[in-house]
Amino acid sequence: MATASHNPRPAPLFVGDHLALDFLNSTASPWGERIEWLDSGADLLDWLTAAGAIATRVAKLFRTQDNGLRTLDTVAEQARGLREWFRGFVQRYAGKPLTAAVLPELKPLNRLVAQDAIYRRIDAADAASREKDGGDQALDWREERLWRTPEQLLMPIAQAIGDLVCHVDFRLVRSCEGESCTLVFYDRTKSHARRWCSMAVCGNRAKAAAHRARSRAKSYHSSPKK
Repeated sequence: MATASHNPRPAPLFVGDHLALDFLNSTASPWGERIEWLDSGADLLDWLTAAGAIATRVAKLFRTQDNGLRTLDTVAEQARGLREWFRGFVQRYAGKPLTAAVLPELKPLNRLVAQDAIYRRIDAADAASREKDGGDQALDWREERLWRTPEQLLMPIAQAIGDLVCHVDFRLVRSCEGESCTLVFYDRTKSHARRWCSMAVCGNRAKAAAHRARSRAKSYHSSPKK
């Protein structure tokens, strides 16, 4: 369970630039004290909705089921276990190119996604799908998921992890350089020189610390020498 905090828990941080890394950041210590955003089933629904991983109607479906939240607490525990398994993988390989040699380590993920229930259906095209297709198509060939059990709430996360390991250059998966910060991110910057989870969280702190260090050095060098 999460470490209790005397302060209200802040909103989740979505600074990873990829859902799988935001999932790792669902527990973090950006201000020194560890925060857990997946402490309960209700937390899991809130986080998935805020991350855009599930629709509000899906969260409402599971909130209103009989004994739903008690079952969801178990799924939240499973989500935390999946997160720590994936954290170990990222810690081993972040900053390095992935090869097929890692496949045995990904067997737990393959076993998980084998339980998914995805299908496709024809629906009216919305503005986003028309823009994606670059035309005026009225219909869209859309992927949907059958939400049969609370355990399927793990599937959007598992899909995101699969996308990360297959389609992202792991050399650009990095940890924030902030002191005591545990957040990770995918460096999408053109120069690939990103150092901080965000300027608001750690970048400004580092700038302030550097400014203080320069001021102390200037004061020392300008003081009269005995």
